Amino acid sequence: MDSLETELARARELDVNDLADAIETIGFECTRCGACCKAADSGCGDGASGSDSAADTDTDDPEPHTATVFPDEIRQLQDVGEYDFRDVARPMPYGIEETPDGAEGETFEWALQTDGCGDCTFYEEADGVGACTVHEDRPLICRTYPFSVALGGTSQPMGEAVDSEGMVRAHECEGLGRDISRADAEELAAALKERAVRELREAIGVRENYEHTAVDGVVVHDSEGQKRPDGTEL
Repeated sequence: MDSLETELARARELDVNDLADAIETIGFECTRCGACCKAADSGCGDGASGSDSAADTDTDDPEPHTATVFPDEIRQLQDVGEYDFRDVARPMPYGIEETPDGAEGETFEWALQTDGCGDCTFYEEADGVGACTVHEDRPLICRTYPFSVALGGTSQPMGEAVDSEGMVRAHECEGLGRDISRADAEELAAALKERAVRELREAIGVRENYEHTAVDGVVVHDSEGQKRPDGTEL
C-alpha cells in the first residue's frame, strides 16, 4: 500500500481537465432531492430539518448523516453565521460508544452537525425540494458529491462507487447520468482535486499530531491536535 505522502504527491499531480472529462462522461446534475444531506431511515417523515441543531452524537442511528468537515471549514462556517462550534460540527461517531456515564472514545474526524432527525443541520426542505442554507460556504465534501478520486487515503462518500471513469469514482445519486456543462464539470473537477489534497494533508497531520489520551469522554484527533467535542484543545 502506498504511503500517504505518495498518495498526496499523486493528488497534487491530478489533471483537472482529465477529471472534468471523466465527470462529463459519467454525467451529473443535482436534482435537489436532499438524499446526500439526510440520514437514512431517520423516521422524520419527509426528512425536513427539525429540532435541535446542536444535538449530541447519536451512535444508534442506522445510517447517520456523516459529512466530513475540516477544522478550518468549521471555523469558516462559524464566522459566516456566528455559530458556536457545536452548531456546526460534531465528532465523527465511529469509534465512540455510549456508556452509562456518557459518550466515550476517540475518533479522527469531524462531521457536520445534525438536527433532531439526523439530517445535516444546514439542510432545509420545502415541497420535496432541498436547499443548503450555507450553500456558498459549504464544505468540499458537499461541493464534490457524488464524486471521489481513486487514491488511497481519500474518502468514499455514501459507500462504494457505482460508476467510475479514469481516476474518478461516482457514488449513489439520482443525479448521475445527466448532462453537465463543461464549465460546471471543470469547477467540480477543481474542487475534487482540492478535496483529495486536503484529505491527504489532514490524514498526514492527524498521524503526525496523534497522542494517545487517557481522559474521560470523547476525544477528537485532527490535524491540529487533540480536542474536546466542543472544539477546545485538550
